[in-house]
Amino acid sequence: MFSVLSYGRLVARAVLGGLSQTDSRDYSLVTASCGFGKDFRKGILKKGMCYGDDACFVARHRSADVLGVADGVGGWRDYGVDPSQFSGTLMRTCERLVKEGRFVPSNPVGILTAGYCELLQNKVPLLGSSTACIVVLDRSSHRLHTANLGDSGFLVVRGGEVVHRSDEQQHYFNTPFQLSIAPPEAEGVVLSDSPEAADSTSFDVQLGDIILTATDGLFDNMPDYMILQELKKLKNSNYESIQQTARSIAEQAHELAYDPTYMSPFAQFACDNGLNVRGGKPDDITVLLSIVAEYTD
Repeated sequence: MFSVLSYGRLVARAVLGGLSQTDSRDYSLVTASCGFGKDFRKGILKKGMCYGDDACFVARHRSADVLGVADGVGGWRDYGVDPSQFSGTLMRTCERLVKEGRFVPSNPVGILTAGYCELLQNKVPLLGSSTACIVVLDRSSHRLHTANLGDSGFLVVRGGEVVHRSDEQQHYFNTPFQLSIAPPEAEGVVLSDSPEAADSTSFDVQLGDIILTATDGLFDNMPDYMILQELKKLKNSNYESIQQTARSIAEQAHELAYDPTYMSPFAQFACDNGLNVRGGKPDDITVLLSIVAEYTD
């Protein structure tokens, strides 16, 4: 159902809520993942960190920890294309670039751009589209650098409150910004955005900050206050606690997605756009839950 990814010897002295920023210690992320594919049996994790058409990665380099999520556009299935191939290949490519050190921590858009360019140059044609969100923690500067294209995203929680959150990018209702590769006859018809169109932010983080990175399957089904209620159960920065909370959040979003009477954030957004919609939004769900902790190599 879930997998835990963590790197280095992480010191679990990080107290939730944040500590003094006057120290010169390097930081790291303790991260757990959980997800559900909407068309698959509960908790099935496909090869390459994919939940349904969603994909994700967690990678470590000596200078930074990097997370990524991508949501493959399901409409390609109508044309005989597996939507998970594009999102999965994009995330695996970004992961490899990070592990090889071919990135600058302060430029997550560069990771996305380099990964997308590799896909465009692939000798074997790869068709599809996906949203993408890249989150980079610079160990020494204690800064988080992010790039979000589309309606996946992240939020940062400190002291029980959301202190940072990504901005959703939509062309129009239920049509997010996306990276695409289309067959020649469909170029100019298939929606395709540049990686440089991603919304980028940089800000300082503190020990104990909680970072939740997820695809829209989470945010369309759980409002912030519900997510914060679940995060209150996170008592420390050990793997088991993070793992359990990530699973709890993903399971709740999965259940709400199939509740026909629930007024989900997606349904509220639809109503705001003149549509009479109730219920959750059945979708693939990917959750990466991280805590900022002290790192020693």
